[in-house]
Amino acid sequence: MKSLHKKELKEILIKNWMTHDGMWFFHSVKNCGIQKANKINKAAVKSMAKIELKRLKKAFNIGKIEKFKDLQNFLDKIFNVVKAKFMDFTYEFPSNNELNFIMNKCFAYDGVRRIGIINQYKCGIFDRLEGWFEELGIKYSITPQIDGCMMYKNGVCFRNFRFYFNEGTNVN
Repeated sequence: MKSLHKKELKEILIKNWMTHDGMWFFHSVKNCGIQKANKINKAAVKSMAKIELKRLKKAFNIGKIEKFKDLQNFLDKIFNVVKAKFMDFTYEFPSNNELNFIMNKCFAYDGVRRIGIINQYKCGIFDRLEGWFEELGIKYSITPQIDGCMMYKNGVCFRNFRFYFNEGTNVN
């Protein structure tokens, strides 16, 4: 019997979690309708993210994040844990207090499109990041503001986050 390497185990666990997430959403739509499923999904993702963030802070022995550089380092650690190979996204820090998050190919878009309701889907992917930032107590703004699925509407998906720290380098 083959033993799994750490990276193989991580990939399987994340795929299983995302399959659960997709199946939960699918059955919620079937039983509750798309509007209610969207609302519940977004709330569930954001609340899960806050718990996830607490666990990651503890695992990495991270205290309060008060500077952008600390946030950058923590996000690098987080994405190293939560990102699987099938998750085709990139992120960059183009300038101080900014994060650009780009979905190159979106697994949520693909799954919701397969069940035929992409035109009504309200993306929950970015609620995860918002939950992290809210749990950290970091003020932020997001552009563009999207209601629905940006990949469906525009053929691309991204969000730009601007953070407001008291570092003396930006205006609050």
